[in-house]
Amino acid sequence: MAALYPRWSNTVYRLALLGILLGAASAIAGPMLYVRSTYNTSQFTPYEQPVEFDHRHHARDDGIECLYCHSAAERSSNAGVPSTGVCMGCHAQVYKDSPLLATVRQSYFTGTPINWKRVHDLPDFVYFDHSVHIARGFDCSACHGDVGMMARVEQVQPLTMGWCIDCHTVEHTTLPNDAWEASMQMLITAPTRKPEITSLVTCTACHR
Repeated sequence: MAALYPRWSNTVYRLALLGILLGAASAIAGPMLYVRSTYNTSQFTPYEQPVEFDHRHHARDDGIECLYCHSAAERSSNAGVPSTGVCMGCHAQVYKDSPLLATVRQSYFTGTPINWKRVHDLPDFVYFDHSVHIARGFDCSACHGDVGMMARVEQVQPLTMGWCIDCHTVEHTTLPNDAWEASMQMLITAPTRKPEITSLVTCTACHR
């Protein structure tokens, strides 16, 4: 009696099942991998800004502290971008006629803010308080990297939920001082005093 289907149809059937399984797995894993990819998180992506502000010159060479320009980070949830009034506090005397600062001078005298491109941009459903972290002794480089070595600021950390939780779940208070920086794997620059941490890993800590 002749077979109803040729022998190769079994192979086609198995390949079809395998394709369906792989397709279902890709539909689940694909979005999970995408949201963690640098393409989605914009990690390591340098942005062209309206003004070529070189942090290497200001932070590294001149030794200007982060909080001198981003003073809001000490007292509010947002670090903020300094107004051109802060810039002109120095550049009214230093390089006051430089063509590189024409946009800054125009913004200052017209009151029109500069349209900076935001580099570290968390989703709207995520709440992050800069002042809380600064008050606990965390260095800016813990999240922003060594900005003093960047010609253009770029996001060096993924800023994903998993990355934040990894930091919050470290047993900060039980670590000896000499193991503090190593345990964070360069995520946190060890301050002069070890931060007193109350780790918050509840949903409402960040999603309010």
